Amino acid sequence: MASDKQFIAFIVDQLANVGQITSRPMFGEYVLYGNGKVFALVCDNKLFIKPTAAGRNFIQDVVEAPPYPGAKPSFLIEDKLEDREWLGTLVRITLTELPEPKPKKKKNKGDAK
Repeated sequence: MASDKQFIAFIVDQLANVGQITSRPMFGEYVLYGNGKVFALVCDNKLFIKPTAAGRNFIQDVVEAPPYPGAKPSFLIEDKLEDREWLGTLVRITLTELPEPKPKKKKNKGDAK
């Protein structure tokens, strides 16, 4: 089952106090970006946050699950989706700990064959 746009809009709205949060469809599901960093996946209308040590510390009683078969486990957030302040704090903590995205390499037009 693919995630629906209403659920994505709800999650993005819940994170309005975090900064620039955007979503992008990918393989029938969604990737969430915060200030240019990938921090979460939404699969089957479930929110999976990238695991970090600080995030684990904040959550304390962590539930981990893979967002799709074969994926590494992420923090599965279900009970706190309605708690805008808690969710925003978790995402801010996670974004602080995640590395900056690698710059994209520029393609040389002359390299194509």
